[in-house]
Amino acid sequence: QVQLVESGGGLVHAGGSLRLSCAASGRTFSMYTMGWFRQAPGKEREFVAAITWNGNSYYEDSVKGRFTISRDNANYTTYLQMNGLKPEDTAVYYCASDLTGYGSRWTVVGPWGQGTQVTVSS
Repeated sequence: QVQLVESGGGLVHAGGSLRLSCAASGRTFSMYTMGWFRQAPGKEREFVAAITWNGNSYYEDSVKGRFTISRDNANYTTYLQMNGLKPEDTAVYYCASDLTGYGSRWTVVGPWGQGTQVTVSS
């Protein structure tokens, strides 16, 4: 089974940028749709972005134009480039494997990573 390890979170001022990485084990990585979700304190976990095995990407409305999801199948890694960060982007960000769905509605079938904290100060 694929195991996921996120990195790249941290503290940044509003307007700044961060790049999250999700390293996956398992040779079947390239077959799966990968995704990023986030959970802010007191809120439910929500979809952020997804990328299919062939590079089609989908985003939650509030991050469109600011966040970019990408993947490197040769190195089993998924990325989330976050620009123009806002305080409301503060959350624990989770990588997930093997998503099914479309648009902004996705279900995670595979494993989750442990999460990485992103904090945006105003």
